[in-house]
Amino acid sequence: MRAWQLHELGEPGDKLAIHDVDPPDGPAAGQITLDVRATGLAFPDVLSCRGEYQVKTKVPYTPGGETAGVVTAVGEGVDDLAEGDRVMVLGGGLQEQVNVGAGMTWKIPDGLSFAAAAALPVNYGTTWFALHNRAQVQAGETLLVGGGSGGVGSSAIQLGKAAGATVIAIAGGDEKVELCRRLGADHVVDYKTAGAGDEADLVTQVRELSVGGVDVAYDPVGGDLFHQIRRTMAWDGRLLIIGFVDAIADAPTNHALLKNYSIVGVHWGASLMRNPQSVTDQMHNVLALTETGAVDPLLYPPFAFEDAAQALQDLADRKLYGKAVVEQSE
Repeated sequence: MRAWQLHELGEPGDKLAIHDVDPPDGPAAGQITLDVRATGLAFPDVLSCRGEYQVKTKVPYTPGGETAGVVTAVGEGVDDLAEGDRVMVLGGGLQEQVNVGAGMTWKIPDGLSFAAAAALPVNYGTTWFALHNRAQVQAGETLLVGGGSGGVGSSAIQLGKAAGATVIAIAGGDEKVELCRRLGADHVVDYKTAGAGDEADLVTQVRELSVGGVDVAYDPVGGDLFHQIRRTMAWDGRLLIIGFVDAIADAPTNHALLKNYSIVGVHWGASLMRNPQSVTDQMHNVLALTETGAVDPLLYPPFAFEDAAQALQDLADRKLYGKAVVEQSE
């Protein structure tokens, strides 16, 4: 079977290649075998290719931490899944077939495509944990979302609205601003035109829209944007650190003290190791929202399996919006 593998760390566009590998043996106890139909890609996959992620990359490495497909075999002790079930998985990767643990596998509701299902686990799991566990967002609060047209940012708009928050999104350019509006953002600030690059103007706009400051801020970007976002925080606000697509920012602790806001780390992956059941609770909540229409992942036009390395490189170069997904035909 075919699998994308990286044998030397570096940029995905340079180092990833398709290899012929042996298909997996039958599933062990507690596992299922999956014919892969779609694989979701996220920025941590790029960092892992480069060897820059928090978890050391072991080569050969196959990117793709979320997968959707059809069950073809069921291991001993797996009673709630059967051959032919459509499922999504936290795990798997860019390969044609894979064995995965049944404990990180959920049935896909009727009407939800494989591509949409593969877009859910990492982004929406991270955001559910961020908003509900770390920030404890409340209905009526104001939520500011950085990188609103990106994978995690778009999930934050939808889950924030589902929680009853007023959502202000930050995006760059007319197309991405319109995407945020379509996702349900109440207000969108275009950082590319805000004062022609004057950061004070972006801060002023957000303060005016939030009537003095935001209760919760969701920052997957870092860098200079972090410093703009922190200046918009309301008293008792919670600034969520999701990631560093731009750069790691130094936080001036005196500013947090004076404005009485909290800087809150969000390490979703590590939280699952401490509480494995939490991801199932998160996915059940998210899947329920897909059935009401409150969650509808923003997908970049899916890539073919043969173009997966380009998909990851485009993600690395910030050329995409929404979620990058690689599809495979039956």
